[in-house]
Amino acid sequence: MPVELSAFSGSHLNRAPENHGGDVISFENVGLRYGLGPEVLQDVSFALPSGSFYFLIGPSGAGKSSLLKLGYLALKPSRGLISLFGRNIATTARGELPELRRRIGVVFQEFRLLRHLSAFDNVALPLRVAGIRESDVRKNVSELLAWVGLRGHMQSRPPTLSGGQQQRVAIARAVIARPKLLLADEPTGNVDDSMALRLMHLFDELNKLGTTLIIATHNEHLVKSLGHPCLCLDGGRLEITPGKAAGTAGRNASAELGKVF
Repeated sequence: MPVELSAFSGSHLNRAPENHGGDVISFENVGLRYGLGPEVLQDVSFALPSGSFYFLIGPSGAGKSSLLKLGYLALKPSRGLISLFGRNIATTARGELPELRRRIGVVFQEFRLLRHLSAFDNVALPLRVAGIRESDVRKNVSELLAWVGLRGHMQSRPPTLSGGQQQRVAIARAVIARPKLLLADEPTGNVDDSMALRLMHLFDELNKLGTTLIIATHNEHLVKSLGHPCLCLDGGRLEITPGKAAGTAGRNASAELGKVF
């Protein structure tokens, strides 16, 4: 049975005004420091139009997680300008920020699952908050969890799941409502290479449906296989490298995923 991500693109989701044809996320000369310490991000500038897919790469401590936190509004920059969906965050009213956040899917490095809820209910939460019919929730959540290899763990709670299983639940929760922007921090760090490629092509399919993605990863094999351009951080400074044609593994996984969606 196909996973109907496209079923959640309609008016039943509460959305901020659309930004047709513009940049989904942009940084302009952004700097970030924690307290009185040195800047962990320095003069970072980029603009990603709708439908972009970029890997975020760099050594440990380069500032990748900090950049993502700025993107999903968990942090404020020390200086510079951040815009989301064409809105300058610095001048957006505080009461309007939750509406912007609802358009962003996040895969946290530490998962942040609700321990008292089952895997199914964790993934279903964004749809239930959005008011999706329960029959549609059950259909789509069941299919997506089965596709990421958790058919037999839908009623399991996070403390009983392995790190890799929790990571797949977190990914499913982030993509189930088809966000306009997806930010993922090491989403394949706790799974084997085969599942990592399978999950990356779930992101690839979401991208084909119009979602803009930034995926932080240390997995050089995935970066080379999928061929997307990269935001490269080193010492708090950013360079952008162009993408290359996907390798054979990437094309094969994409063809396999096309049979599922």
